[in-house]
Amino acid sequence: MNGQLPEQIACGYNRNRNHTPHTIDSYPQIGKGATMRPIRRNAAVPAGLGARSGKLMARIRRDKYLIALMLPGLLYFILYKYVPLLGSIIAFQEYSPFLGIRRSPWVGLEHFRKLFSDPEIVRVLWNTLQISFLQIVFAFPAPIILALMLNEVRQEVFKRFIQSIVYLPHFLSWVIIVGICVIFLRSEGVINSFLNGVLGWSKIPFLTNPAFFKPLIVLQVIWKESGWGTVIFLAALAGISPTLYEAAVMDGANRWRRIWHITLPGLRSTIVILLILRLGNVLDTGFEQIFLMLNPFTMDTGNVLDTYVYFEGIEGAEFSFATAVGLFKGAVGLVLVVLANRLAKRFGEEGLY
Repeated sequence: MNGQLPEQIACGYNRNRNHTPHTIDSYPQIGKGATMRPIRRNAAVPAGLGARSGKLMARIRRDKYLIALMLPGLLYFILYKYVPLLGSIIAFQEYSPFLGIRRSPWVGLEHFRKLFSDPEIVRVLWNTLQISFLQIVFAFPAPIILALMLNEVRQEVFKRFIQSIVYLPHFLSWVIIVGICVIFLRSEGVINSFLNGVLGWSKIPFLTNPAFFKPLIVLQVIWKESGWGTVIFLAALAGISPTLYEAAVMDGANRWRRIWHITLPGLRSTIVILLILRLGNVLDTGFEQIFLMLNPFTMDTGNVLDTYVYFEGIEGAEFSFATAVGLFKGAVGLVLVVLANRLAKRFGEEGLY
């Protein structure tokens, strides 16, 4: 190296290792009395919080637009779903609006004991489970069947037109839906006028007969929500490879065979996930629809947990008891979601989480 022998290089290296530390006297612009330390050029950066925070900030900068799109939905759930959970503490108090949460007396599990000892709650819970079961059996498969029918339509313009028609009821409020139902089904309504005036039949009390209450509720849900429910299933159908259908046609499979062996298996994971989510709301039949359809003749058949909470908690000013019922509904929904998810995984499906 520059004409030096290896022995000379080694001697020079040993001399440099034994040199005395530089003092600051040689650098009057810094000061006197200090000792210069050698600079370590290859010092290792400790892996820890700094490295993790650096990676986190890099990911935030990379996905900043996606995060901005997510923020409104995240804020909605935080403000309207998680923050109100703090008020669930009044389920263990004898809450009074005049005393507030801090000064209201504690009663422990008194409201939960009242919930399970009230004879009215048995009938209300039975009505809720009946309506939920009917909706799962009849209303849940309706969007699947409708999506399969729309998927078989080959004329794109006609298919879009039908989709627009079936989507429309979803954007109508329950007040309008129930109002239309009352106009058609009341004693002087369209259907009874036709039955009595044209066919000569006697008028049928659709709205006051308890036997018609639950079927009407399920039919209203089917009419209002089936079209909108097809959105998810049509998106899942779009992900099925057309080559599978082409191969099935080459093998001689008819339309029903293609639906049974290709289309339905392609929808299976989506159906399982939506069914798990539906089971989480098994005690939530919808307050507005039931409340608008109730009358003194159908109270024994149609009073569900949501309306029971309204009558007891809001009209009766039993706020703590209403909160206890809400916690009970949430706990039952959580248990059903967990059990349904484990059952789905046991049968080889992906599940919800």
